Amino acid sequence: MLISPEAAIVESKKAYLSTVRELDANSKLVSDPAVVKRVQTVTGRLVTEAIKLYPSTKDWEWSVAIIDDPDTINAWCMAGGRMAIYTGIINKLKLTDDEMAQIMGHEISHAVANHSAEKMSRAMAINVGVAATAAASDNNALVLSGAAMAAKLALDLPNSRTAESEADRIGIEIAALAGYDPQAAVSLWQKMAEVGGNGPPQFLSTHPAPANRQKALSSLGPEMRELMPASGKASVYPIEIVQ
Repeated sequence: MLISPEAAIVESKKAYLSTVRELDANSKLVSDPAVVKRVQTVTGRLVTEAIKLYPSTKDWEWSVAIIDDPDTINAWCMAGGRMAIYTGIINKLKLTDDEMAQIMGHEISHAVANHSAEKMSRAMAINVGVAATAAASDNNALVLSGAAMAAKLALDLPNSRTAESEADRIGIEIAALAGYDPQAAVSLWQKMAEVGGNGPPQFLSTHPAPANRQKALSSLGPEMRELMPASGKASVYPIEIVQ
């Protein structure tokens, strides 16, 4: 570990704000009320339960950027609760709310389990010249520290098998506690496997999917259903939708 979880949150914020500025400048942030409401509701319920499980995250600046990119099948969550979901993954996979909850629950899990700090450390180790790259850049990366640049680069690095298994388990649990059907974790990966074209979705480049993943998630179904609230869905945490 070359960077602490606390530092990862600070540097991720810098990287996130830089990314959001780029997206806004290129008119890539979705502001459609129906899409915003849907994403805000699903992720807000997940965050409510994530905070209960991990009280230290109540001080995170939870937010979601909905990125207008119909060809990109991806989503992510940085340290500190700053998230993004692409229109490509919503529309190409025809996501139900339950399936969206599985995706965002999984991403939130990577953040609460400190996987962001792990990936940033790997990015810094791999890119020994990352600080020099930031300083030499002629775009807004000029204002980023080397660690903040690493936070951006880490988004493209695959998670370890251990981190993926951990995020699968935490994510399906958070989604179930929020009131979303665990079976959606299985149908989601079935859809992911069917989407191909000229290559695998970007989501799979950073989220390796071993053959037994669907089976493992399916086996968790009965246990997770018992966690679902009898009263319905969880309350919606007031997360910010970046527009």
